[in-house]
Amino acid sequence: MDDSRVYKMTFASVYPHYIAKAERKGRTKAEVDEIIYWLTGYDERALHRILEDKTNFEAFFAEAPNMNPKVSEIKGVICGYRVEEIEDPLMRNVRYLDKLVDELAKGKAMEKILRK
Repeated sequence: MDDSRVYKMTFASVYPHYIAKAERKGRTKAEVDEIIYWLTGYDERALHRILEDKTNFEAFFAEAPNMNPKVSEIKGVICGYRVEEIEDPLMRNVRYLDKLVDELAKGKAMEKILRK
């Protein structure tokens, strides 16, 4: 993904793709939401507002109430990039979320996805 495009892309435009990816593999929207809450500190009400307001990814992560301190434990390759080596903070956060949803779709247990 072109880095400059992600700054303008709305979270609401990508969120349905996260859900569809999870559901194709027998996982649920609730699990995707739990991952988002864990990663960002948002709750259900805040996520609903973000989707309604068509908040872009830059604001989505910049305004996250509490980025989980365990994000540094998210490692591996997603979309051809090692997440731990991505220098741009926004792109790294986007790829962290991509990686977590990917782990969900691959059948990983929620406890492991949430680094418990």
